[in-house]
Amino acid sequence: MKVELVALGVVSAAAGVYGWGASGHQTVGYVAMQFLSPKALEFVQTSLGSTYSHSLGPAATWADEVRSQSAYSWSSVLHYVDAEDDPPDSCSVEESRDCADGRCILTAIANYTSRVVDTSLSDTQRQEALKFLDHFVGDIGQPLHVEARAVGGNTISVQCNGATTNLHALWDSGMINRLLPGTYNNSVTNWANTLVNRIKSGPYSSLAESWISCSSTTEPARRSVEDDMLALLHPRADGTLACPLVWARDSNLLDCSTVFDYTTGEDLCTSSYYTRNIPLIETQIAKQGFRLAAWLNVLFDGVTSLP
Repeated sequence: MKVELVALGVVSAAAGVYGWGASGHQTVGYVAMQFLSPKALEFVQTSLGSTYSHSLGPAATWADEVRSQSAYSWSSVLHYVDAEDDPPDSCSVEESRDCADGRCILTAIANYTSRVVDTSLSDTQRQEALKFLDHFVGDIGQPLHVEARAVGGNTISVQCNGATTNLHALWDSGMINRLLPGTYNNSVTNWANTLVNRIKSGPYSSLAESWISCSSTTEPARRSVEDDMLALLHPRADGTLACPLVWARDSNLLDCSTVFDYTTGEDLCTSSYYTRNIPLIETQIAKQGFRLAAWLNVLFDGVTSLP
């Protein structure tokens, strides 16, 4: 499935939205770097070069940096999918309903996955595809990037550390900006290293395999990352790509369980809302870094090559 999103001229209704903020996106990239298999690592380091310190970490913010430029204004709509569900009572993501025009993060991931391995493209085009993948796989783990309510939370005013912000920005960066200085010495690499250790031998180690299973009770059959790569490189008759939709549904569940569960007027960065949700944010960041590595490993090495 190759949707030529690169040619679309679309203006996003939420053009000012930046998933996870710079710190979250960089951490996703740095986590992924520590799980890349040999050929995937070689491609990433060669493609990104010294401009991005040969790493997915610094490159992860590029897609947000260019979206405000006229040459890339079409890309704003690709950072999310507007799930027309009804949280907190009912949560769901349906590609036919929520991405009917083929212009959303689900199809963007499929498009740039096909482009990053397309050797008929230039090195610059393949690097661009890699940077979009780096970013979008991070975005899809942010629950308000897979939700239409209140424009993904952008029109809901909330308090964070005494300042007024909106619910989307709170999840993008507000809570992360409180976490980093006190827990990780304000270092995204310290944060990434901690998350990697949790995946390898800590509390995430028993969960990591399920993060890349791409299995879902709403799917007709169990699909793995490897299955999706085969479906992409050798498309099935229905042209479907399961993993991005599974990942979106996984994040979207948080919109029913916790994202909108707060008391009006409370400071969400100094209350139980923060202590309840910051562990979930850390899990989502770790999860998307691990998934990004698996995705690239299958593309370039044929297997996930993950613990």
